[in-house]
Amino acid sequence: MGLFDRLKRVVSANLNDLVNKAEDPEKMLEQAILEMQEDLVKLRQGVAQAIAAQKRTETQYNDIQSEINKWQRNAQIALQKGDENLARQALERKKTCTETSISLQASLDQQTAQVQGIKHNLIQLESKLSEAKTKKEMLKARITAAKAQEQLGNMVSGLSTSSAMAAFERMEEKVLMQEARAQSTAELAGADLETQFARLESSSDVDDELAAMKAALAPAPPVQELPPSQPTNTAQPSNTAKPTTPVDKDLEELRRQLDNL
Repeated sequence: MGLFDRLKRVVSANLNDLVNKAEDPEKMLEQAILEMQEDLVKLRQGVAQAIAAQKRTETQYNDIQSEINKWQRNAQIALQKGDENLARQALERKKTCTETSISLQASLDQQTAQVQGIKHNLIQLESKLSEAKTKKEMLKARITAAKAQEQLGNMVSGLSTSSAMAAFERMEEKVLMQEARAQSTAELAGADLETQFARLESSSDVDDELAAMKAALAPAPPVQELPPSQPTNTAQPSNTAKPTTPVDKDLEELRRQLDNL
C-alpha cells in the first residue's frame, strides 16, 4: 500500500470519527425534518409549475380546436358560394391546425401523466413527513429517557467510599452496631443481676450451715453445782429425758437443723 493511500485512509477514518462524534441524534432528526420540508416545498412548486404548463397546453389545444372548427366552416361557406379555390385554402389551414392539435394532444397527455406522478409523489412525501414528525417526537422522548438513564448510571457507577451514598451506608452500619452493643449490654446486665441473686441464695444457705457448725464447736459453759438441799432426780425414764446441759442443747439444735436440710 502506498503512502498516499495510507494517508487517505487515515484522513478518512479521522473525518468519519469526527462526523460520528458530531452527530447529535436530536439535531440530526431536526435537520432531517427540515430537509424533508424543503423537498416538500420544492415538490409543491414543481407540481404547481406542471399544472400551470398543463393548463397552458389545454388552452392551446382548445384554441387550436376552435381554429379547426372555424376553417372547417369557412371551407363550407366558400364551397357553398362556389369559390372552390377559397374553400381549398380554408381546408389547408384546417389541416395545419389539425397537425398542431395532434402535437398538442400528445404534449397534453404527457403533461397529465407527469402531473399525476408528481401529485402522487407529493402525497407520499407529505405522508412520510407527517410520519417522520411523529417518529421524531417519539425518538426525542426516547433520547431524553436514554440520556437520563445514562446520567443516572454514571452517577451510580461514580459513587465511591467517600461519596454521600457510601457515607450514608457507613452511618447505617454504625447505628446497627450501636444497637447490637446496647442489646448485648442489656442482656449482660440482666444475666449479672440473676447471678447476684443466685449468689445471695447460695451464700445464705452456706452462712446458716456455717453458723450451726460454729455453734456446735463452741466450748460448753461450766456446769454449776446444785445446792445440797436440792437432790438431783436421776430416775427419770430414758425416753422422756431432756437435754440438761448447753452442749446437749447445741447437739439437739444441730440435729434439728440437719433434719431440716
